[in-house]
Amino acid sequence: MFIDESGDHGLKTIDTSFPVFLLCGVLISEDEFSQINLTVNNTKLKYWDNKNVILHSRDIRKCNNEFKILFDLKVKEQFYNDINSILISSNYKIISSAIDKISFIKKYGKLEDDVYEIALSFILERTIFCLDGIKDCDSLEIIIEKRGKKEDAKLANHLNKLNQVGTFYVDAERMKKYPIKHYFLDKRQNNNGLQLSDLLAYPIAKKIIFPEGVNISYELIKDKFYTKNGKRHGLKVFP
Repeated sequence: MFIDESGDHGLKTIDTSFPVFLLCGVLISEDEFSQINLTVNNTKLKYWDNKNVILHSRDIRKCNNEFKILFDLKVKEQFYNDINSILISSNYKIISSAIDKISFIKKYGKLEDDVYEIALSFILERTIFCLDGIKDCDSLEIIIEKRGKKEDAKLANHLNKLNQVGTFYVDAERMKKYPIKHYFLDKRQNNNGLQLSDLLAYPIAKKIIFPEGVNISYELIKDKFYTKNGKRHGLKVFP
């Protein structure tokens, strides 16, 4: 599972134009990720002759840095087609959690800590639900983008606690069926799984903020959410 975020996780200040914090988890088998990794790298080579380019949603939208090539509308159209093809054709599950920060503060007040752990707990819980339905799955690796030494240590401690005691819906015994290892990677380490999560996170957050607005990117990926018995379990909005 690769996890990245969209929006600010703090509650002290709120950007009223983007009042949601969203954590996006992408669950992929090892074999499928190998194929995605190859396809993404080939796409980077196609446009930059360099697979070390980092796909970052904001830079793509703003045509910043390496993505200045997207000011050429023909290149932009082809690039978006290639990226959309990867997002549509690849086999993965989205399990994401969003915090409506304004509603959250009205209900619970401004907590001293950020809400990252709440969102992560939900994602891990629903991931266990999902893994229970997959044959021959015996372990889980979680890769999270680094935020800072202090923040990462706090989050690692939270993950370890969840692994030991479980959650309200997933007890410790059930949690331990899938030995969990977690890793924190810097964006500069160029992990294509984290970049995939980054590309998916923004359109999901935008859909939550503007549910009636046109959101072509979301429409392309909406069937990728984890579902069970016809019900979507892969997206939760708090509170």
